[in-house]
Amino acid sequence: MNDAPNEPIAATDPRVIASVLAGAVPYLATYADKTVVIKYGGHAMGKGNETFAKDVVLLRQVGINPIVVHGGGPQINRTLERLGIKSNFVNGLRVTDAETMEVVEMVLVGTINSQIVTSINAEGGCAIGLTGGDGNFLRACKSTRNGDLGFVGEPRRVDVGVLDGFRAAKMIPIVAPIGVGEHGESYNINADTVAGAVAGAVKAARFLLLTDVPGVLDADKKLIPELSAAEARRLIADGTISGGMIPKVETCLEAVDRGVEAAVIVDGRVPHAILLELFTEGAGTLIRGG
Repeated sequence: MNDAPNEPIAATDPRVIASVLAGAVPYLATYADKTVVIKYGGHAMGKGNETFAKDVVLLRQVGINPIVVHGGGPQINRTLERLGIKSNFVNGLRVTDAETMEVVEMVLVGTINSQIVTSINAEGGCAIGLTGGDGNFLRACKSTRNGDLGFVGEPRRVDVGVLDGFRAAKMIPIVAPIGVGEHGESYNINADTVAGAVAGAVKAARFLLLTDVPGVLDADKKLIPELSAAEARRLIADGTISGGMIPKVETCLEAVDRGVEAAVIVDGRVPHAILLELFTEGAGTLIRGG
């Protein structure tokens, strides 16, 4: 007996599953053997993160090469507060003296990076933690654009060869935003900046910037699904894009200028945000060149 026309169909119904898979096929073909760089922000590590590791492993299993760059600002703040170390910021950048740098490395490398690697491996992936000092993968120099902020750096060179080795081995690099200087000193680098530099260096098909907002909003606070680089710069100039969204959009623009096919600002708190963005019509704001 056939189902009644208006009878609801469960999400686990084979027909629903087959329809979803069929709809994803064109997107799977688009990204086959391509690299996707994912910036996993500190604020996006809360609600929704229960699907993050599974989704990253799925990308690798279907022939996509994911690279994860993570932040950890909120976690660093909490640790510094517990230790009684006061944080000072200049234009959103943490002033990082030697004592603070030790805490930053402890949280980013010893805690967050290790947790992400463990969670991905537990889901059947093969992840490996990486910092700038590993194989001199991320060379950095002292940042001076905002005065002397101590051990705050900016990327100088990304060694793509190191990442190519992991790609050949089908391993998933999990990058902590710690760069290494000329004399082996460690630098604290903004995670968005590191992710954009990595995406540009590998000429990623997509650079996904997971954050805690839906994407870029217009003057009526409605999501803008897609922007050209020129349109994004115009919205910055007229004040539609403002506050903390400006550096995120500028990071996307820099990545696109370096050869990334498109960058996307997407709400990482949404379950399966990565899959929704890559395998459907999109879930955030996509920024292309032009």
